[in-house]
Amino acid sequence: MMGPAHSLSGAAAWLGVGAASAAAGRPMPWPVLLAGALICAGAALAPDLDHKAATISRSFGPLSRWLCEIVDKLSYTVYKATKMQGDPRRSGGHRTLTHTWLWAVLIGTGTSALAIFGGRWAVLGILFVHMVLAIEGLLWRATRGSSSDVLVWLLAATSSWILAGVLDQPGNGSDWLFTAPGQEYLWLGLPIVLGALVHDIGDALTVSGCPILWPIPVGRKRWYPVGPPKAMRFRAGSWVELKVLMPAFMVLGGVGGAAALNVI
Repeated sequence: MMGPAHSLSGAAAWLGVGAASAAAGRPMPWPVLLAGALICAGAALAPDLDHKAATISRSFGPLSRWLCEIVDKLSYTVYKATKMQGDPRRSGGHRTLTHTWLWAVLIGTGTSALAIFGGRWAVLGILFVHMVLAIEGLLWRATRGSSSDVLVWLLAATSSWILAGVLDQPGNGSDWLFTAPGQEYLWLGLPIVLGALVHDIGDALTVSGCPILWPIPVGRKRWYPVGPPKAMRFRAGSWVELKVLMPAFMVLGGVGGAAALNVI
């Protein structure tokens, strides 16, 4: 999938979680619903950190391009070290390590730990990174070009500061779901795990599939490309993605958000 579809699917997924949470009697405060949807939209781009041409590679200038190269090499090294006889040869690490359930869980867990032990500035950093990615993904064409980078960063920094201030207010959600003292913002890892998994599921629908199950072997392959029957797959950027899936994500997100806020 392309960046906009990934981000839309991430936001829709978190809004769906908000609807389910409300139905279960644990409604999200609206700041958690909003912040989580934006974080999940940003996190749904993050697995492509192994691809130098992906949206995330240009989101933070030379820093993100350098990081993409490092992650690509790391992923390729892990692939070569763990592949089985049935796994094909590869020339790079795209759609390997960062496109697995294990990576999603590790990144989410690390984020929650950083939020708890790093304090307010860590929370602001987490929000800022994912606000930048959400803006880049959801406003894809409007943010293209190096001249817009500073504006995106300023908008993300302002949004992060405002959101953190709102969340810190009593009852607004810094302690949503995890209420024990010292567990404020422990929930921040949840939209990040969800965003990564939604990204993987989206890529599994495309022609190449996605090795979500690694390191669990399937037959003679450890990097088994999970996906539906090949006749049901599509190419990234095709009309199926642009004309069917993206509108569907918008509708589902709208319904989920309305249900989460008890509008419907």
